[in-house]
Amino acid sequence: METTVRPLGGNVYEIDTRMAGYTGITAGYLILSDRPCLVEPGTSGSAPVVQAALTELGVGPQDLASVVVTHIHLDHAGGVGDIAQMYPQAEVVVHEKGARHLAGPERLMRSARMVYGDKLDELFGELKPTDAARIRSVEDTGSIDLGGGRRLESYYSPGHAKHHVGLMDSQTGDLYVGDAAGIYVQETADVRPATPPPDFDLETALRSLDKFRSLEPERLLFAHYGPVTEVADTLERSAEELRVWVDAVKDARDLGLDLDHAVAMVRDRTKDRYRMATELTDPEDIAKYEILNGTESNVAGIMHSLDKHA
Repeated sequence: METTVRPLGGNVYEIDTRMAGYTGITAGYLILSDRPCLVEPGTSGSAPVVQAALTELGVGPQDLASVVVTHIHLDHAGGVGDIAQMYPQAEVVVHEKGARHLAGPERLMRSARMVYGDKLDELFGELKPTDAARIRSVEDTGSIDLGGGRRLESYYSPGHAKHHVGLMDSQTGDLYVGDAAGIYVQETADVRPATPPPDFDLETALRSLDKFRSLEPERLLFAHYGPVTEVADTLERSAEELRVWVDAVKDARDLGLDLDHAVAMVRDRTKDRYRMATELTDPEDIAKYEILNGTESNVAGIMHSLDKHA
């Protein structure tokens, strides 16, 4: 199986998990320390791709010590059950609000099928249950032993999802940001918000970004997609985009617009903010970002949040 593995330094390897067959849409990361750790295994459909990449990097079925997810959305954690079966020694680490869904994923899968319908199988596949005895839940902070005194420290960072954590590597200063800092578009260096229902909350999300700043990471590792060294500027842009989108949706809501009209208004209001609007001309690139970070999903999440507060 063809794999795309990129060394990032510090014994960290980026793995293109080929979500739904697309390249450059979702990244997993292997920390090849004394106790190898896989961060963000991706979807169930991605599990064979991830397994092939780990084999290429010399990590066999008995070697993987831990699998860690920033949150339980299916593009990040849908493959946990598959990977747990492939690597029977690996401990699975997740925030406490997400642990029960990895052990018993039926409710999560029902909700996802209501949102995605028949596209669910093509995009994500089926999240398989993981033995609860192998799952370790973390609270506001936690620590994963990478061996040799190296640790992956977790920091609760809700706003995108109530079960979201950021992960900081004690040796490299890498911060795995999940979706809490939005989507980083490699091709154009754009940062777009990720505000899906039902958990998005602006003030909570902004506090999580403040927490990330306070950690003073050396590098941000985005699940979507890749490493970013302009840490302060990127986190500031992430916060700015959240404010712009929420303000636009507030204006649409105040005008009494329905979701479709609000989406059209937000698209018009934000189109000049992103180089991708003019520089991404390949239909496949356009399609993959609409799947990954659709405007309609973002607007629906913001509207849901505004309705809750109202």
